[in-house]
Amino acid sequence: MNFILQNWYLILLALVSGGLLAWPMVSGGGLGGLSASAAVQLINREKAVVVDVCEAGEYAAGHIGGARSVPLSQFKERLPQVVKNKTVPLVLVCASGLRARRAAAMARGLGYEKAQALTGGMAAWREANMPVEKA
Repeated sequence: MNFILQNWYLILLALVSGGLLAWPMVSGGGLGGLSASAAVQLINREKAVVVDVCEAGEYAAGHIGGARSVPLSQFKERLPQVVKNKTVPLVLVCASGLRARRAAAMARGLGYEKAQALTGGMAAWREANMPVEKA
């Protein structure tokens, strides 16, 4: 008990630093997000399927090579037709990453447990100087 009373500041420091380390996971910032380089590794090593959830015009303006177009508005209906194997990893992409995070949650709800969103979307992909195809 004396140790705790005499070293309360060390205990407080440990609690605060642990809380700061855990904050990204608690706030949702660390859930399901992939960097561009991590996405490339997942595509190359585990044969992940890239699904672009942008609308047709955005998809035509530029998308990741080999990406399959499944607009978010049709996601629940079309994803099982486009990606039949639910065990394959999915990389979900949109312009900024927000729609892709929603799509990842929907995909997990449909049974695609390895669905992840590309953090920052196509903007982050382009910023990382990754190749972009245009339709």
